[in-house]
Amino acid sequence: MSTQTNPGHLHSLTPLRGIAALWVVLYHYSVQYFPNLHPDSYTHLVQKGYLAVDLFFMLSGFVLTHVYHGTFSRSVGDKYWSFLRARIARLYPLHLAVLLLFVATALGTRAVEYAATGSFPAIPLKGAESVGALVANLFMLQGLYASMLSWNYPAWSISLEFMAYLVFPFALPWVWRAGGRTQVLLAGAALATLGALAWVTQDNLNQWDGPQALLRCLPEFLLGTLLYSAFRSGLAASVMSSDLTIAGIVLAIVMLLHTGGPDLLAVPLFALLILAAVANRGRAAGMLNVRPLVWLGDVSYSLYLIHGFVEYATTRLLGLGFGIYDRKELPGSWSMALLVAMVTTCLLLAGPAYRRIEIGGRRLLRDGPAFGRPMLVTAGRRAG
Repeated sequence: MSTQTNPGHLHSLTPLRGIAALWVVLYHYSVQYFPNLHPDSYTHLVQKGYLAVDLFFMLSGFVLTHVYHGTFSRSVGDKYWSFLRARIARLYPLHLAVLLLFVATALGTRAVEYAATGSFPAIPLKGAESVGALVANLFMLQGLYASMLSWNYPAWSISLEFMAYLVFPFALPWVWRAGGRTQVLLAGAALATLGALAWVTQDNLNQWDGPQALLRCLPEFLLGTLLYSAFRSGLAASVMSSDLTIAGIVLAIVMLLHTGGPDLLAVPLFALLILAAVANRGRAAGMLNVRPLVWLGDVSYSLYLIHGFVEYATTRLLGLGFGIYDRKELPGSWSMALLVAMVTTCLLLAGPAYRRIEIGGRRLLRDGPAFGRPMLVTAGRRAG
């Protein structure tokens, strides 16, 4: 395989991940949480924010292939456990910290109710926000049936992504050594699977609950791996590195999302965006890699997980503090003010969470006696 393009740093993918994380936060808050905002009256761009997760899955496949293709190019062996340790050290500390915040808030809410009414509702054994869901979250299994096993509902996607990690080291050697024709067939099979999912769901890729969510995650993760192979081969490198190319792709994506176009069409456009972003060294790269966007990419995982807790805490505050249990009662102006306050809170919390919990927890697990010193390489400051 040609290595015409073989950078050590995956240019522009960090800010791209940050933009996607903020996009999904705005989707959850403005479309789902505050029903009186109605952003779809002006554009479908926010309403399509769930597609940011599809971009995440492809980015993870792309970045992890960049980091590990040399390690697993021939065989897996005992390197498999080092890989899993690195992924656990990457995902688990923040996931556990936010999960404990949910449990503490649930217990605190019940304590307030007990002080007011003398009744302390027990945490249920089954269902969402239950003891069973807590066990599933501790073992990163909540993504199998997120509606019944969630505490922090955005964490369904990292659960499914971790399942992709389990098979990634075994699949990568075969995919990496495959010829160009086989890789094209694999890409076609991945897109066909997504097409079948879109057909069954009437072009709704917002599948986050049950086995169909795996039919969304795994093909897109595979597409990310194949995209990296295409990138390394230098496929259309001169075209993809052009500022005009990335501008055209961004315009096509924005117009598709603004008009509420087909979900399925967004997937190949995202694939082209990844290739163009990582290949570009011109003005587009300079605009993407400004310090605020790089910072947003650095904290994107914290932002993604924390925004679920901010939503959860806001719901309890509105109910216990102000007696507002139906958010349809909130006028649009109040909803907008609360949305701005919630997003600001998420951004303020994401920075310390990234530095103290993500990086601190990663170092603790990496250097602790139970984990030894596994490979923990970052690309574009974030490895998946």
